[in-house]
Amino acid sequence: MLRTRQAAKAIRAVANARSFTTTSAVASVHTSKKGQFQESIYCCCDSMSRRTRTMSSLCNPRKNDMDESFIGKTGGEIFHEMMLTWRETHLWILAVPFSPFSMPSTTQSTSTLSSPSKVLATAEGYARASGKPGVVLVTSGPGATNVITLLLSKRPMLSVFLACTKWNVMVKNVAELPRRINEAFEIATSGRPGPVLVDLPKDVTAGVLRRAIPTETALPSLPSAASRAAMDVTKKQLEGALQRVGNLVNKAKKPIIYAGQGIILSEGGPEILKELADKSSIPVTTTLQGLGAYDELDENIAKFAPGAKAAAAKGCGGIVHFKIMPKNINKVVQVTEAIEGDVATNLKELLPLIESKTMDDRKEWFNKINEWKKKWPLTDYERAERSGLIKPQTLIEELSNLVADRKDQTYIATGVGQHQMWTAQHFRWRHPRSMITSGGLGTMGYGLPAAIGAKVAQPDALVIDIDGDASFNMTLTKLSTAAQFNIGIKVIILNNEEQGMVTQWQNIFYEDRYAHTHQSNPDFIKLAEAMRVQNRRVSKPEDVVDALKWLINTDGPALLEVVTDKKVPVLPMVPVGSGLHEFLVFDGAKDKKRRELMRERTCGLHG
Repeated sequence: MLRTRQAAKAIRAVANARSFTTTSAVASVHTSKKGQFQESIYCCCDSMSRRTRTMSSLCNPRKNDMDESFIGKTGGEIFHEMMLTWRETHLWILAVPFSPFSMPSTTQSTSTLSSPSKVLATAEGYARASGKPGVVLVTSGPGATNVITLLLSKRPMLSVFLACTKWNVMVKNVAELPRRINEAFEIATSGRPGPVLVDLPKDVTAGVLRRAIPTETALPSLPSAASRAAMDVTKKQLEGALQRVGNLVNKAKKPIIYAGQGIILSEGGPEILKELADKSSIPVTTTLQGLGAYDELDENIAKFAPGAKAAAAKGCGGIVHFKIMPKNINKVVQVTEAIEGDVATNLKELLPLIESKTMDDRKEWFNKINEWKKKWPLTDYERAERSGLIKPQTLIEELSNLVADRKDQTYIATGVGQHQMWTAQHFRWRHPRSMITSGGLGTMGYGLPAAIGAKVAQPDALVIDIDGDASFNMTLTKLSTAAQFNIGIKVIILNNEEQGMVTQWQNIFYEDRYAHTHQSNPDFIKLAEAMRVQNRRVSKPEDVVDALKWLINTDGPALLEVVTDKKVPVLPMVPVGSGLHEFLVFDGAKDKKRRELMRERTCGLHG
């Protein structure tokens, strides 16, 4: 009987709570009393995020009525329809590049915002003033993480940062502060470098130390006997794996090296990479973050990494992964051999096992690569067909040529968007650490503050932020920081008055249904003047070189606004779900038809 009463109480408690947890991309509805909304709905298009939604009471369960009206619709289309049913609310949107949110609606009140960090405050202000829920729709990644701040109220910072730091700690008394700071620097710079967090409570920072303390860290310095035995076993396993890798490379007819940022972060990495590539005449390509790890003017450079999976499946080749973090091995791609540890150290061990080969020995392979380069050159894009308009690719190529004799003292930072991809493709990268850009989540607005940091680190170098107008809008206030402290960064804004990467998706995949991707920018010239930054605007192709020379040779911070052509796609492009060999490339005839269709669909507004 007692158990029955306890069960009944539990059921009533669950019924009163009227909520459950789900991994679906749904709104978070905060309720205070039955049927009453408290403040606002927070919605994020990240299907893996944990969200809370209301559900009908578990008391007096009955068979639910079945709704068949959504059959055949996508989840996005269903979300769109549900927003239409809640007409009393207002939808605050940051650009989302998929179909249902590219469908204009005359019955739903919406606004497009440019900054994810403040969009939640906008919705909350609406909710507080109107008493109605405000809905925030943001993209996954930085769009989602930027709205977290207003949701936090005195939350423990350790738990907030746990998922995105290598290590974090709260200093509990002033005596342990020096030791914790030492530990933080050691952990941040050892192994794979990464962020750490040290939480300093006010009573610690205000406290006074009154006794001598040791400053050494608590990190173990000498391995135990068990650890040494495990290291011996690991060393033997490593030697065996390296021998197998050497055999694979020596037998390979079409080897290729795909280098990432790890080779740059590893001491001596770029040098040992070149030594390996030269010894066995292996072509090299890089990731976005690995740009500069290998000189792009070297004859061993390649831009395409084909066929390794197929070769592994046939047993005549495979994929070898050098990784310092074991948990990331086989995370995305199943590998034939995995080599754990520092990549430069392990490549040095591998080098004696690799046979020397000349380019003549791999003549067939290099001929094939050169054939691909001729068939799909990165320089193949629309140039003179639309006269009088600046092509962003051309501007970046001209910039690369102008600084060709000082590449070792040139650092390029970018925001996130089409300009980021054009910079990666059309600037010739020759030195490590020269490309500073946001990977991972891909944070818009990264370029300007990153350039400021790079200039402080390298005061005698030329530091340029290549930004798009939408990305620059996210952090444009940092321009005043550069002016205040006379940090001599150079800013190039490629202004096409749109969020180009998203409009490209809407153009190619969603029949030109543009929504929430075109903005009214501030006057960047007047903005720079207000912040006491030297400035210039260029809109004619024939003036590009002179404008770039002015920017490079100007003392102190300077801004160059470049009015570019619109609706210029980043190509080649691999559509989602396609193989690397299924990429889209520039085709003059197809591009002409694409623009004609764009003009027709948008009643002449675009194209």
